[in-house]
Amino acid sequence: MRLNHLSYAILLTALPTASLFAAGLDRSGQSISAFLQPGNYAEAGITVIDPDVKGKDIVGRHVSDMAEDYYFPSAAIKVQATDKVSLGLIYDQPYGADAVYPTQDSVFTDGVEGTSVDVNTQNLTALIGYQPNKNWNVYAGPVWQTVEADIKLRGATYGDTGYEIVVKEKEAYGWIAGAAYQIPEIALKASLTYRSEISHKATAVQSSNIALPPGLLPQLPNGLANTRTDQVDATTPQSVNLDFQTGVAANTLAFANLRWVHWSQFAVKPSLLGDLSTIRNPGVRQNLIDYKDDQWSANIGLGHKFNEQWSGSALVGYDSGAGNPVTTLGPTEGYWSAGLGAQFSPAANYFVQAGVRYMWLGDAKAQTGGNIVGSFEDNNAWAYGMKIGYRF
Repeated sequence: MRLNHLSYAILLTALPTASLFAAGLDRSGQSISAFLQPGNYAEAGITVIDPDVKGKDIVGRHVSDMAEDYYFPSAAIKVQATDKVSLGLIYDQPYGADAVYPTQDSVFTDGVEGTSVDVNTQNLTALIGYQPNKNWNVYAGPVWQTVEADIKLRGATYGDTGYEIVVKEKEAYGWIAGAAYQIPEIALKASLTYRSEISHKATAVQSSNIALPPGLLPQLPNGLANTRTDQVDATTPQSVNLDFQTGVAANTLAFANLRWVHWSQFAVKPSLLGDLSTIRNPGVRQNLIDYKDDQWSANIGLGHKFNEQWSGSALVGYDSGAGNPVTTLGPTEGYWSAGLGAQFSPAANYFVQAGVRYMWLGDAKAQTGGNIVGSFEDNNAWAYGMKIGYRF
């Protein structure tokens, strides 16, 4: 069963919402599917996430929706330079977090501001692939990544410290490598892709409204506000993606994706936050963000070509989360999901896709400094995606 270029693109209808409100800070899923398309190819897309995360704090007070809506774009271009050499460039925003706790009475607010988190990353992946024959493709390349963040901790759960950290945008580099195998006649394609961890050493400006004992921190003249500018280290995790698709009937593809992310060794340990926590609990230094388990996620589904212009897909997904209890900055543990996608191709060389996905978010206990401070249950999220693809 030989499929044409339009049919090869069926799988893409699932991708605008392929990795969403996932474990840790994971967002885009870091797919390289665009690079494995036949011939010359370019795409651009956007995904919008609408989560609803509510719960109760440690004393039983209701916490209304603390998860902010957010969106992230993506783009890619792949050029088949020769019969055996291909080049690619992929842009995405692989990690991030957006949350603001409401100012209603709870341990997560000081009555004026609620605890909030805004973490943003950008990735630019350059790839070169070598195809010794029509079946095999081996590829590798460098990865450029930036990270920036603005996080505020407010309320009794953080000792009313009024702690804030602003991490200035900083670039760092990693690498990617993998291999793909295909049998075009039956639309079979499998790929295994490894991404290295990326170590960031960024400048962080930290502040608190708690005056620390002399010797721990230079204090401003008013004696009330403390600031510290130093380096904070953060290493975004290594990951592995396994992708598979095959024709199962006329104009029908089955596809699957499995992803592993090494979150269990991820931790951000700002110095001032550690000092503040030590004063409250001698011998305990609080991390800003950390996770106890690695993330495993999977998506499986079917894509079908209805005619020369229309195709669609359906999928189900699972994300394990990265351990429970979790950080207060993202109090969910994984999800189950179901999604639908559609693709319209006005001509053989370009198409427009749209997808929607619903997620049942996993219940989680929120913790800080090793103490449980809240419970978040029966939450959900919607995701919407659009993508334009062009073959040239």
